[in-house]
Amino acid sequence: MLQFLINIDVDDLAGAERFYCDAVGLRVGRRLGETVLELVGGPAPIYLLAKRAGSTALAGSDRRRDYARHWTPVHLDFAVTDIAAAVKKAQAAGARLESGVATHAWGSIAALSDPFGHGFCLIEFRGRGYDELLTRNATAEERR
Repeated sequence: MLQFLINIDVDDLAGAERFYCDAVGLRVGRRLGETVLELVGGPAPIYLLAKRAGSTALAGSDRRRDYARHWTPVHLDFAVTDIAAAVKKAQAAGARLESGVATHAWGSIAALSDPFGHGFCLIEFRGRGYDELLTRNATAEERR
């Protein structure tokens, strides 16, 4: 079975620990030296990696780490059972709400960012979750 790991660069390891534990309920699995912290509580561990702001992001590149709000096509989604309560909890921990809760056939979603500029979403599934889209797609195809 394929195993995957999630790594998040942060410039404040202690602050990131507080945020992810308080905002989404993760807990410390283990500390791996001074610069790596493993968080557990979901289907895959999340590793917080202490990386100084302004440090080189890639070998051989001029790109530098910047913890201001940034966009990337890869982000985390956290499935929750009560989106309104989860948004409040995340905001209390330091998250910034970037869009109000949007409701879809499969559930509700809110876009936020963490204190380190990384975007993430909170999702509350309803019914059969994303499988609700299968029924809608099958019905649309049957009409053709």
